[in-house]
Amino acid sequence: MPASTRTSTAVVILGVLFFLFGFVTWVNGPLMSYLKMACELEGPVLIFLVTFAFYIAYFVTALPMSWIMRRTGLRNGMMLGLLIMAAGALLFVPAAGTRAYPLFLAGLFTIGTGLSMLQTASNPYITVVGPIESAAARISIMGICNKAAGMLAPFVVGFFLLGDATAIERELQSLVGAAREARLEELATRVIAPYIGMAVVLVLLGIGIRFAPLPELEVEQEEKHAARDGRTIFSFPKLLLGVVAIFLYVGVEVMAGDSIGPYGTSIGIPLDEAKLFTSYTLAAMIAGYIIGIVCIPRFFSQSAALTASAVVGVLLTVAVVLLPGYASVLSLALLGLANALVWPAVWPLAIDGLGRHTKTGSALLIMGIAGGALLPLLYAWLGSKGSIGLQNAYLLMIPCYLFIGWYGLWARPSKAV
Repeated sequence: MPASTRTSTAVVILGVLFFLFGFVTWVNGPLMSYLKMACELEGPVLIFLVTFAFYIAYFVTALPMSWIMRRTGLRNGMMLGLLIMAAGALLFVPAAGTRAYPLFLAGLFTIGTGLSMLQTASNPYITVVGPIESAAARISIMGICNKAAGMLAPFVVGFFLLGDATAIERELQSLVGAAREARLEELATRVIAPYIGMAVVLVLLGIGIRFAPLPELEVEQEEKHAARDGRTIFSFPKLLLGVVAIFLYVGVEVMAGDSIGPYGTSIGIPLDEAKLFTSYTLAAMIAGYIIGIVCIPRFFSQSAALTASAVVGVLLTVAVVLLPGYASVLSLALLGLANALVWPAVWPLAIDGLGRHTKTGSALLIMGIAGGALLPLLYAWLGSKGSIGLQNAYLLMIPCYLFIGWYGLWARPSKAV
């Protein structure tokens, strides 16, 4: 197959997968508001266990999934990842029947496990399937697929789970005893149909990807040369610091995307409005990805894009903290614009020149996604402190963006990009 055809085929197939990644990932925003009501969760820390359970799976399972991927191959590994995700979606059925929050969290962890396997394969593949100079543009295309699904997810899930959210909140306040329990049980069952549907789609995609014309990741020639130099995975500081950058980036991305709904309701915005706020953050990210596709590397480099994104992130974070009401929420949504180019820029800088260590390095970067588990939970803990509050807790983002900006200035590819 000609190189250009191989690249085009990979972009199309992986674009479908990244759309799936986005839908499953960004369901978490409205899901947090839904589970808060259905499981009667009190306090922001309990609510943010949703993101913790989902994203911590990347840290726990990325290396084991990479080990499995080496033995199954790309297509079989992707199929297995999709089937694992389907199993996680099906766990929502007994969770809804019992309104057991730990079982919901187990389902989210299982879905995250399948995603860690898929991303361990797909991210390095889309990076090396074409010229390294345009890697950020290809990843930006994947980002558009991912975030377009993320924009859609709150509307779809909101329709099924939170279509009458404000009315339900008022009704529950007036109900007690058996009547309240019956209403909560009815609310919990709303999650069953969409997650069974999600499981069916995941199984069908798994079967489809098994027979898709997607070749195995080809780094063998580079591996042969790298195998002689005696270096270990810890000999690449750009990779190790790139893992830190990914950790911090995913943390601020999840804060901007998943906390915006609970933050909106905390400052008095009705849930019927706040349940869709995640879509606004992802719309801003799509705009950022389009900028990346048009401008990298034509007008500026991947490392320059990274530094500029960090500067914008710091400025918008200050606006989130200082501005009132809807202006603060809008600034939080616009952080999607600052976040858009970070992943596409960090990934190729971090794995550049790894050779035979590419797959292990990719797994380490995937483990960095655990930032989406830990930093939002830290944000929730800070926000629960009366002396700080949810709005001031966003100051946690500033040191994260400062490190990302420094990495953009320090990291340089082995050839100009």
